[in-house]
Amino acid sequence: MKSQILTLGVALLCGSAGAEPSRGGSDVASRFDGAWTATVTCTNWAGALGYSFAIPSQVTAGVLHGERMHAGEPGWLVLDGRIEPDGQAKLYAKGLVGASATAVGQQPKGTDYGYHVTAHFNESHGSGARVEGRPCDLDFARQ
Repeated sequence: MKSQILTLGVALLCGSAGAEPSRGGSDVASRFDGAWTATVTCTNWAGALGYSFAIPSQVTAGVLHGERMHAGEPGWLVLDGRIEPDGQAKLYAKGLVGASATAVGQQPKGTDYGYHVTAHFNESHGSGARVEGRPCDLDFARQ
């Protein structure tokens, strides 16, 4: 009898008594899965010209990966990070300056840069902002 009560107590604590089997939260995270387009828009700031460009992106198992151009090319940018089940996301962008006129301090074409992004997603849209450096907005649209 004591072992049955103990087993029931453990099952209740683990959330398995009479409940559906756990899926590890993958169903919730996967609600964002699919093709997305991220648009980065930065206004003129500190002597640098503004710009806007699209980044084809894919979310798989709640993880976003987007890439514009090819690694090593000036203008290349990669965007990566996890979208939490509640839609909050912390992303990281890294790339290479495409044109000196659009870089703060007129950094030479091909110079490395990187920054963090905070964002929020729902099933069809997301929005975010660059954390460090020049102000930039990101808009995410599900395809």
